[in-house]
Amino acid sequence: MSDTIAAIATGGAISAIGIIRISGPKAIPAADKLFRPKSGVRLTEAVPRRMYYGTLTGTGGEVIDACMCWISRAPESYTGEDTAEFHCHGSPVVLAEVLRALFSHGVRQAEPGAFTKRAFLNSRMDLTQAEAVIDLIEAESPVAVQNAAGQLLGATSVRFDAIYNQLIDILAHFHAVIDYPDEDIEDFQLADYLATLSDTARELSRMLQTHESGLNLISGIPTAIIGRPNAGKSSLLNTLLGYERAIVTPIPGTTRDTVEEKILLGGVLLRMIDTAGLRETHDAVEKLGIERTLKAIADAKLVILVLDGSAPLEEADYKAIRAIPADVAQIAVVNKSDLPGELSDTELAELGFDFCYVSALTGAGVDDLRKKVRAQFPDLAAPSQGGLITNVRQADAILRARDGISRAIAAITDAITPDAVLTEIESARAAIGELTGKNLRADATDRIFERFCVGK
Repeated sequence: MSDTIAAIATGGAISAIGIIRISGPKAIPAADKLFRPKSGVRLTEAVPRRMYYGTLTGTGGEVIDACMCWISRAPESYTGEDTAEFHCHGSPVVLAEVLRALFSHGVRQAEPGAFTKRAFLNSRMDLTQAEAVIDLIEAESPVAVQNAAGQLLGATSVRFDAIYNQLIDILAHFHAVIDYPDEDIEDFQLADYLATLSDTARELSRMLQTHESGLNLISGIPTAIIGRPNAGKSSLLNTLLGYERAIVTPIPGTTRDTVEEKILLGGVLLRMIDTAGLRETHDAVEKLGIERTLKAIADAKLVILVLDGSAPLEEADYKAIRAIPADVAQIAVVNKSDLPGELSDTELAELGFDFCYVSALTGAGVDDLRKKVRAQFPDLAAPSQGGLITNVRQADAILRARDGISRAIAAITDAITPDAVLTEIESARAAIGELTGKNLRADATDRIFERFCVGK
């Protein structure tokens, strides 16, 4: 990392402010060649983390902006290197000219995730914290923000480090007894570590149990909106979105394909899929739509059944009900509450659904639906301080660590030789090391940071 990199950190669209980030050994001298503070202080002599106002020049010395700039010196910076930032007016042309001028002074374009990757490689953060950065950038709900922020501040790192250190202590004690038999070292008894290993296995299991909720937090709950034709499925989706996403007409069978959108409802991120109405039909295209509806139901973790509250239940309603797997969360939305009702609470209760009355036309009752959704997924609506594992890579490493410790416990219980037990403990330690980046191949590290946007 002997080179110096730069990138636009605020995207390419027109905005009020545009930020250029620079990091590396030439960051401050390169910035100093372009920026002239009104105070007369050179950036090479500037006070770290203090904003300076001045003019910014291009490759030919021409003034291209009046902006702010600050520097930070290694190792007390985000990347652990000398860094500088220009806070310019948000013209894409201005930002491009600034980059062009920096490149003329030996700075190169940063790749995706390069700044955070340098922070990791310079031990400013571990790998779980680095992955939390991208989760925070991509967060689509307040709980996702809180969870990612907690992990960025080290909530999971502390737990993994504690486990890692416990395993290191066991391994170190064993090798000390073997390598230094003449020293006065307490004898190594594997049985003495059973309680520690059992506690560690339980802690890892608790972390794993949060993974499904963590994935739902990031990706959204797959939610199928189903019901008979003209019950108001598409109207409900449009009302929840706040704009006309799905086509709505009085003609039954208008929706012939699935329409998917993400919606934050009751604090829970839903990946909502508006589906074709379930009914008997001879129309080949509509049949294909119904097949996709059934697949959406099979893949869903929440099904919202839309009923027409202004008409009696029909066979198509019961067909929709029979299509819902018993282990899937279910909410019945009785639509058209603005019209005279034909369905009683008793009749609805007999269906076995949690239900609420809504008018997709007026928006009445939507707050009740929000409460129903929140009640179905309380873990995803409750405040989180980094306790949910949202990352498949992390979940895989936790699983391997837990299984290694479980095998070690079984080996101790079965009085297998210490070498075999320690092999399992070492595999668990290696898996935890992968989590935080203590031991991880360079190619695996590269793949992780490829997820990031340029400038972060």
